Amino acid sequence: MDINSLVFYPTPEHNCSYLDNRKAKSIFLSPDQPLDESTYMRLTDMGFRRSGEHIYRPWCDACGECKSVRVPVDNFNASKSQKRVLKRNQDLHVSFHMPSSSDEMYALYADYINQRHGDGDMYPPSLDQFESFLCQAPAASRTRFICFRLEQKLLAVAVIDLLPKGLSAIYTFFDPAYDSRSLGRLAVLWQIRWAQAHRMDFVYLGYWIKECQKMAYKAEYEPLQVFEDLIWQPLKRKEP
Repeated sequence: MDINSLVFYPTPEHNCSYLDNRKAKSIFLSPDQPLDESTYMRLTDMGFRRSGEHIYRPWCDACGECKSVRVPVDNFNASKSQKRVLKRNQDLHVSFHMPSSSDEMYALYADYINQRHGDGDMYPPSLDQFESFLCQAPAASRTRFICFRLEQKLLAVAVIDLLPKGLSAIYTFFDPAYDSRSLGRLAVLWQIRWAQAHRMDFVYLGYWIKECQKMAYKAEYEPLQVFEDLIWQPLKRKEP
């Protein structure tokens, strides 16, 4: 499919969800546009992301702080603290599932939003929101839920898209009562290890904003590449 033939639509300008006193705007792929796997992969490599059935990217007039980032998994080496997270969670059982809006899944999601994101756009949670955001997706996305369980108890779910070149981390939600397990970090580390084992190239972590504390964790997965000036390049670190 020719990328140049795709149709996109801009959103109206609105308040930025991540940076104070900023206005934001996005462009969305037309919902009527057919989408195959190779085109979805190419759009991901151009900094686009998926939310539900919608493919989008930030398109702000006066700001370029939202930057798409990815981990080149062959070069990734876990830090000492990341190794401790993996060791701490060796007792968890991990399995792949098709997207599901079961009572168990939604209860975990709702609890996570209520306790961790009460000041965000996704509060208050609803079943319709959960299904449209995480269970509905373009057919080209090959979405899976990675479930982390302690015996029979569901502790965390990482929603991913399987792509030809790697994994796209769509969203992770987990039980806040198990904070000591660092389940959010575990989900990313597990995806990186899985991609390595299956000889994939990248784990796409979505958008990173330097001044946004909620996104700071993404810079922990080194080396990190950022899509900037229309190319993927190493994330520049501050000089000591």
